[in-house]
Amino acid sequence: MTLKISRRRVTQAMLGSAVLTLTGARIAAAQSPMSVALVVHGTLGDKSFFDSAAAGMARATAELGVDVTIIEAGLDRGRWQPALDDAADQGFDVVIAGTWEMNGFMQELSGDFPDTKFILFDDAPDFSDGAFPNILAITYRTSTAAYLAGYAAAKLSETGRLGTILGVEGATILEFVVGFEQGARAANPDVEVLQAVAGTFGDPARGKELALAQFGQGVDIVFPIAGGTGIGALQAARDEGKLAIGVDSDQAEIFAPTDPEQAAVIFTSVEKRVGDSLVTALEQTIDGTAPYGTALLLGLADGAVGISRNSFFEAIVPEDLRAELDAIEAQIISGEIVVDTVMQ
Repeated sequence: MTLKISRRRVTQAMLGSAVLTLTGARIAAAQSPMSVALVVHGTLGDKSFFDSAAAGMARATAELGVDVTIIEAGLDRGRWQPALDDAADQGFDVVIAGTWEMNGFMQELSGDFPDTKFILFDDAPDFSDGAFPNILAITYRTSTAAYLAGYAAAKLSETGRLGTILGVEGATILEFVVGFEQGARAANPDVEVLQAVAGTFGDPARGKELALAQFGQGVDIVFPIAGGTGIGALQAARDEGKLAIGVDSDQAEIFAPTDPEQAAVIFTSVEKRVGDSLVTALEQTIDGTAPYGTALLLGLADGAVGISRNSFFEAIVPEDLRAELDAIEAQIISGEIVVDTVMQ
């Protein structure tokens, strides 16, 4: 099976958005593969959220034989709805987008294109009374994984002060925060968790500024939940010799080939495995079992979230704490530990 990747600029109708086309191998010459569009309301290269979705599209192309077009709508909010509209109008079988910022646009569009399947990740519309039968929503109980990261951070901290940096204060971001704070306080009731809000997911300089401010207040471990903005916070941890927690993807492994010093301070990441969940959704769409018209809430037990356990984790987190985290994870999955959530 082959993967063909090409990049081009779209027409004026797409308002200058970048497009990445991934062409799946034909399983049979006469069989036309399912066509899929992923609309990114931003750009790739955040090394976390959007890149996780794109990695899932590459997997779907290679493993399922689908044809995928990734549309980077850019940071101008005025381009996001036209990009989604254009994707639906081009006749893709499945159109994918993520977060609350695209939810309303997708709801409006789904009725105009009843034969198109829509997948919304990281948010959900109101499906009551049979609304939106052609939308499948996927949401994530990231609090369950963030609890583990918070517990580990509080045990590792020498100052008893941790920092979180939020891109914005949306529910899916706060879902990380509530689990992280609960886990940290379970490990150390006296721990302090400082919080800063950047107001954007696309400003690494702002993320670095906020992290440096927190370090100046005694924070020694920072957890940026901020997409591309968070990259700046990770850089600040590297430069200041502090520890950090990655988000959405295994960020230490992503940085390791090109910036090993950066990777070395990221002792774990809270993974929201968007790409894996999208592959599963597309596989179920192909075989007819995907539950369109409903919202799926996935957590630790589903393998949709978790913490990164890699060589950096093993080097920084003592063996006894690693064993403790394994036991806590089992207790969360069994329901013995109930983790706070803001998800419905």
